[in-house]
Amino acid sequence: MAKAVKAARAAAPIPAAGNRRTEGERLVMPMIELKNIVKSYRRGSEELQILKNVSLSVEQGDFVAIIGPSGSGKSTLMNTIGLLDVPTSGSYVLEGVATEKMSDNRLAELRNTKIGFIFQQFNLLPKLNAIENVELPLVYSGVPRKERRERALRMLGLLGMEGRGHHKPSELSGGQQQRVAIARALAMQPSLLLADEPTGALDSRTGAEVLELMIQLNEQGNTIVLITHDAHIAESARRVVSIRDGQIVDDKRLAPLPAEPSRQEVAG
Repeated sequence: MAKAVKAARAAAPIPAAGNRRTEGERLVMPMIELKNIVKSYRRGSEELQILKNVSLSVEQGDFVAIIGPSGSGKSTLMNTIGLLDVPTSGSYVLEGVATEKMSDNRLAELRNTKIGFIFQQFNLLPKLNAIENVELPLVYSGVPRKERRERALRMLGLLGMEGRGHHKPSELSGGQQQRVAIARALAMQPSLLLADEPTGALDSRTGAEVLELMIQLNEQGNTIVLITHDAHIAESARRVVSIRDGQIVDDKRLAPLPAEPSRQEVAG
């Protein structure tokens, strides 16, 4: 199935690379725009530079894989994109909002409303059932109880987990736990899905199913940035950005952007 999706994408013409593109007379701005990002840490008297003047833009509706070996800086770049860490210097604009000078509270608010996280280890709370885990970001955002329950059930249903809502993580397979984690990431209807090695803790068959689900989510209009060390997984994205020694060393577009990029709720 993933191969069929990639083949269909490849049949369409691929637009020239650029930071902005036009649709008719309308200028489309990037959803993510990083410019000259530097991230350094002090180790005694030594300054260790993890990211070295990284510039990257991601447009709405794209599916971008960031690939690199261990120690390449890809995790630091993910933390920067996810507003989990702030750069030492440089600028980061997320949906037109400059983030580099925001307070911790404002960053947390923006992170909770704009970004849905999908982690390798699922990060589900073991004492909560699937519905309650999906509801967590809605609780933090003050969504009324009835609405968050309805939204959680809808997300689980769309991901094929309608009969597992009252099961705790220990009662679910790895693939089912990752589906719950994806449902949680989608619950706030975020602008961006940020996936950190989402298939890393799964067997190959289940990992392929989760990857196919990611492709489907992107086809439905969700913008995705996926972090991986696996070239095979990266090839399922529309665009592959390679990072090494804290610098972007390659940027390839494998498939075109959607004709009309517009984020949609998975429910359609």
